[in-house]
Amino acid sequence: MKIPLKAKRILEKMAAIETMERGKLCRMTGRPHYNLQSWHDGRNRVRYVPLDQAASVQRAIDGYREYRRLAEEYAEILIDLTRKQREKEFAQPAKPRKHQEKKKKSTPRGSPPGP
Repeated sequence: MKIPLKAKRILEKMAAIETMERGKLCRMTGRPHYNLQSWHDGRNRVRYVPLDQAASVQRAIDGYREYRRLAEEYAEILIDLTRKQREKEFAQPAKPRKHQEKKKKSTPRGSPPGP
């Protein structure tokens, strides 16, 4: 299967992302830091992020979100290509349908069926 140019450009954009971080940055009221919350191994993990590092961490979080968005877009392109390829590969000529009428018994209602 030949990878389309659009998909290759998506991969280039993904490779250009230099920093990534999972999670959400939350400002802690009255504290000199942020909390970085993320899920890992089924548990919520929290790490402290000093104020001077918050902007850098937020850029990394944005990088990860962009990476995920691009990965989803790339997957959609390949899934579509895979389905089209499978349709071509397994295409079967259309068979004409035969309409068969069922024979109805011609016994009047209420009378017992014949022998």
